[in-house]
Amino acid sequence: MYKVEQRLFFRTPDVIIFNLAMPLVTLILITIITGNKDAADSGLTFLQSSYVALSTVGICCSAFMSIPISIVEYRSQGVLRRMYCSPCSPVRLLACDTVASGVMAIVSTLILTFAAVVIFGYRMAGNVILYMGVWFLTMISMFSIGLMVASLCRSTKSMNVVTSLIYFPMLLFSGATIPAEVFPRGLRAIADVMPLGVGINLLKYVSMGCYDKIMIPVITLLIIAVICGTVSIKTFRWE
Repeated sequence: MYKVEQRLFFRTPDVIIFNLAMPLVTLILITIITGNKDAADSGLTFLQSSYVALSTVGICCSAFMSIPISIVEYRSQGVLRRMYCSPCSPVRLLACDTVASGVMAIVSTLILTFAAVVIFGYRMAGNVILYMGVWFLTMISMFSIGLMVASLCRSTKSMNVVTSLIYFPMLLFSGATIPAEVFPRGLRAIADVMPLGVGINLLKYVSMGCYDKIMIPVITLLIIAVICGTVSIKTFRWE
């Protein structure tokens, strides 16, 4: 079942474009244009800032588009209801779908990392293992929001509206694609309170080795994961 779900993801043009191609192309363009210039007063260059931010684009696409779309479509088509009446648990299908989304986010980040390290010479000042840990924490937190959306939306039409209202602002205004360092002060404040913005700030702190600033973002992401995960479980319907 997992193999089938993963193949479906790799055969979806939107997933390939937004999950895999867009972060890489954006990193190349930003690095060519800005080089190793400092990103405002952040203590990071544009390459360092962009790599960290763009490593969350795959998470954003999977959490706010792939997961809700797949689950709501399976529900509206009656797939979950039919599986609920069969020996094959629908929970397994949902788990496979979530894992497949996570794999796409990981592949996106690996491609981005290869380009940043090998082509542009990116080096991380902070602890790489800790960075991987907070990256997975960010992914879990964002996935919990996606699962909550999938549980609350009862139709494909409402799901498309809600995911668009979440996905595009999160992608554009959280600092995921455009470095938040170039935002005006008001927009920067908005980026800092967005869930994905919190994750990006946490990743930047770890990449810089500023471990004294990570406690509040970590707690915030854990709270988001617990609340949204609980809501998604309590409100989920098979049909």
